[in-house]
Amino acid sequence: MPSQDLMKTSSPATFSRPNSLPERRGSRRCKITQLMRIRPSDPEKEHFEDLRGSMSVSRSGVYFQTSETGYEIGLRLFVTMPYSKEPAAINREYLAEVVRMDPRSNGLTGVGIKILMEMGIQQHSYSFNAPPRK
Repeated sequence: MPSQDLMKTSSPATFSRPNSLPERRGSRRCKITQLMRIRPSDPEKEHFEDLRGSMSVSRSGVYFQTSETGYEIGLRLFVTMPYSKEPAAINREYLAEVVRMDPRSNGLTGVGIKILMEMGIQQHSYSFNAPPRK
């Protein structure tokens, strides 16, 4: 039974990442462009509101590029994703932290954020009924 011997002696395939750091991500990334609204969560930091499309998304993080200069590693953020101004849109808000910043050749900065927790669903609700009279 030579085929069984081959199966026993063959080693599993290994994949290397030449000329780069070892992979540290815990989950796979998908190249998805999804609109996000990003704001600092720390009231002591200078406020900004950044509307950006994601470049890649995983279960626990997002990578995007920006021209906004207020980002720094360790900065906590409120991230609404996916973001839409439509009245019936269901937007999810997350608490996230900046874990990576890369200067990009196009003059923008690549920003990697780690999702820390979901804050909840942001849904606009409108009532067409008159308020109760007192």
